[in-house]
Amino acid sequence: MRRKLLLLPVLFIVTLCLQVGTTLGAARAQTVEIRCGTIPENNPVVFVPNFVSVMDNISTQMRTVGYGQAINGSGPDRNYGFAQCYGDLSVPDDCTLCYAEARTILPQCFPNNSGRIFLDGCFMRAENYSFFEEYRGPHDRSLCGNTTRKGSKFRESAKQAVLNAVVKAPKNGGYARQEVIASGPGNDSVYVLANCWKTLNFDSCKACLENASTSLMGCLPWSEGRALYTGCFMRYSDQNFLNRESSGRPKVSVIVMVIAIVSSLAVVAVGTIVGIHIWKSRRLQKKRKGSNDATKMAKTLVKSSLNFKYSTLEYATGNFDNANKLGQGGFGTVYKGVLADGREVAVKRLFVNNRHRAGDFYNEVNLISSLEHKNLVRLLGCSCSGPESLLVYEFLPNRSLDRFLFDPTRGKTLNWEKRLEIIYGTAEGLIYLHENPKVRIIHRDIKASNVLLDSKNRAKIADFGLARSFQDDKSHISTAIAGTLGYMAPEYLAHGQLTEKADVYSYGVLLIEIVTGRQNNMSNNSDYSDSLVTTVWKHYLRETVEELCDPNLMFNDYNDNNHIKQEILRVVHVALLCVQETSTLRPLMSRALQFLLSKDEELPEPTHPPFIDEKTMALNDKNEDPSHPLNSTSSPSVATISSSTFYPR
Repeated sequence: MRRKLLLLPVLFIVTLCLQVGTTLGAARAQTVEIRCGTIPENNPVVFVPNFVSVMDNISTQMRTVGYGQAINGSGPDRNYGFAQCYGDLSVPDDCTLCYAEARTILPQCFPNNSGRIFLDGCFMRAENYSFFEEYRGPHDRSLCGNTTRKGSKFRESAKQAVLNAVVKAPKNGGYARQEVIASGPGNDSVYVLANCWKTLNFDSCKACLENASTSLMGCLPWSEGRALYTGCFMRYSDQNFLNRESSGRPKVSVIVMVIAIVSSLAVVAVGTIVGIHIWKSRRLQKKRKGSNDATKMAKTLVKSSLNFKYSTLEYATGNFDNANKLGQGGFGTVYKGVLADGREVAVKRLFVNNRHRAGDFYNEVNLISSLEHKNLVRLLGCSCSGPESLLVYEFLPNRSLDRFLFDPTRGKTLNWEKRLEIIYGTAEGLIYLHENPKVRIIHRDIKASNVLLDSKNRAKIADFGLARSFQDDKSHISTAIAGTLGYMAPEYLAHGQLTEKADVYSYGVLLIEIVTGRQNNMSNNSDYSDSLVTTVWKHYLRETVEELCDPNLMFNDYNDNNHIKQEILRVVHVALLCVQETSTLRPLMSRALQFLLSKDEELPEPTHPPFIDEKTMALNDKNEDPSHPLNSTSSPSVATISSSTFYPR
């Protein structure tokens, strides 16, 4: 009760800040695009502190002048960073908020050593080389909105406003805004922003904006367009997204309010952090039925049978020799190890040992140690007392499914029968997670690289670093977005509302990849209309799905066996049911497996998958309908329709 009373003034101040922020400006922290490099970092133990140091250095500059650049480290782990808010954002308020969002999102590019992110209010980039004078690059492009097709009056106004901004910005410190307010019926007003990075000279800024404007004009006659260029950013819209420019002295009441807010910033920061910490602690305590305190958890693990000595695992992996490296993901690097008793294990080495990663580490230990199923990777233990956190899993010699699916040579070893077993096994593992009577779990990152294969190519779901437990009395979890683009359900990507149907969507994408032998390209191609899911949907409508089958399947089985053809078509049909845009129409995992196993059961017709776009992601997201046949709780459980059995500890 005392804590609640202490938080009341803090919440009041936060609310006041938000109200004034709405009045005086907006941070425009919506992500437009993130681009990650392809070169992995050299040494995470060195690279990550360098990156953090650069971000901290830039943060100080952002609060004072609205842009910043920094360099830290040397050699292959050296880090160059730059960030800038667009000219109409207020400093420090709106600019600081936008930069904080960019700084939170850009580390998703790790373990690659570079990345850049465009937000609607700011830009941020990190590289392993000096890029500060670059103003053009191979990935420069425009991003067009497609909500409204405008008439000739708007098009002419937009062209003139963009050209005016291109001329004005280089002479005005790299920033210009243009507003053409139209009268009469319809919305033909035009708002334009042009911004070069502060590291460019006059000529480079001018060249960047000229190139960007030419590309941007290709978006007309649509009502919205953005140019995302190496050295600049441009945007036009029929909606007024620009922050207001103050004309004359603000009113005294506003001045008083702003002074009060600025003087309370320190209190707000501390109070907000305390409030969030208390809220998160209570939330996690309810979900885990225990304390999430890292120190207490570490002590508990050290005393438990799960604990391994750090020196034991260091010796088992040959001091983490690169020759024993099995793979690398967003949470760390995995090495093969051989223990003193001859057991082969897989050791996950978290790339940095700090408070943020500690939460992911203990989350994974807590969740997996309580689970046991033939289609889940078994956790053998962990080490939390050494210089870094380590997880120890059973060793699976065939490693991950993606190594086979997307490799023309290895793919031949997976005939249709083996792929079907992988499909069934992955489904059974997900059903166990979703329907476990003790703790329901949403994995959040189902994809081919997180499905491991044992010596007989049986599927086992791995990597629970992003998993979240799910209470029976909740319709969804509201959480920060995390996962892999191309596998994330649209309602989760758009709203952060997480249900088991997000895993169902990812499973549907995985089925399509298993059948086609191709990777869904949504994660590395911004043209979402050409994603693998969309391509399969179009072929389904034309009844030509067989044209997309993996050539390895065609060579081994397909031409000689009509039965296999029908099984493949059924798997694709179920996959399209799983990736429907409306989450309520997707089947539960137990129902999806029943569809796959009951070959004579008639399947419902799928509706279209999401054609991923900022607008369409928010459509057709209705409340869960328990009466819908795909959501029926009377569907048999996995124990009824397969030979698997649950073994919760």
